[in-house]
Amino acid sequence: MIAKEKLKDYANKLMFDMKDEEYTTLQEEFDIILKQMDLIGNIPNISSVDPMTFPFKLEEASLREDEVGDYLTVSEVLENSHHQVNDQVKVPKVVGEGE
Repeated sequence: MIAKEKLKDYANKLMFDMKDEEYTTLQEEFDIILKQMDLIGNIPNISSVDPMTFPFKLEEASLREDEVGDYLTVSEVLENSHHQVNDQVKVPKVVGEGE
């Protein structure tokens, strides 16, 4: 099981916090996920199966063509932003150095 302190540390690095019971719920959910990963890892010959990067073969997919349409100007994008630097939206740093 992932330690609650570790989850709190990750949350702090991502600049959010939760109630103590929410961390307990998150611990339980991670425990379920880790058990499921163990089950998958125990499937015979799983290492011989190529990993999927898409839910179906791209040759069989009928994807639409990209079409150029209306787009927003830089000023339209920035008009809803509170913090801007050099025509870019400035967001708070969410990952510490050396992570």
